[in-house]
Amino acid sequence: MSTHPPIATTGRPGHSDLPKVAGMQPFTIVTGAAAPLPRANVDTDVIIRIERLTTLPNEELGAYAFEALRYRDDGSDDPDFILNQPAFRGAPVLLAGDNFGCGSSREGAVVALQGLGLRCVIAPSFGDIFFSNCFQNGVLPIRLPAPEVEALAAACAHGEPLTVDLERQAIRTAAGAETAFTVDPMRREGLLHGLDDVGLTLKDKALIQQWQQADRSRRPWAWPAGTPAVA
Repeated sequence: MSTHPPIATTGRPGHSDLPKVAGMQPFTIVTGAAAPLPRANVDTDVIIRIERLTTLPNEELGAYAFEALRYRDDGSDDPDFILNQPAFRGAPVLLAGDNFGCGSSREGAVVALQGLGLRCVIAPSFGDIFFSNCFQNGVLPIRLPAPEVEALAAACAHGEPLTVDLERQAIRTAAGAETAFTVDPMRREGLLHGLDDVGLTLKDKALIQQWQQADRSRRPWAWPAGTPAVA
């Protein structure tokens, strides 16, 4: 059984160096470095180990994201890991390989990525549950064919900025080349406004309350005393 030494404080990003995770944040246009991580089948246990989720609050998960790849055995930064390299430290975009986020359904994997400052992951394919969890936590997952992901990585190989525009559903390189992408309209609306599924539902609160009042009149037996309405 392998052991995992604690991450040393030397070389480990302090909490002041990492963005604070504050739930859903609107996503409109994000510009910054795009870090290439072309490994296939990066699972959620690689993104964040399960024991970190049981002992740490969400706002501290970013320091442990990609722990096995990001740190050496003594806890210091591994300079070979892409997000430790100066051009890509703090990159808001990750260019990933096939089946990114496969494995368990842990939502903390998305929270950990967000804690690193990542707002967008572009890959040929994703684990289905991870893909859905991204939209519930303010991270935009974009599916593109592998050759297009590789072309973006080549265009951003030295830290050149990439712009992801959710309003226009377009990705633009520093040289001006554009790549179109599509997002489910409801999920797109949620990200643009910083709303998860519950928040999107509550946008129609007035209609829900109107239906509740009408149904209470039609079927009072279905609404026992004390049944709350949508507040």
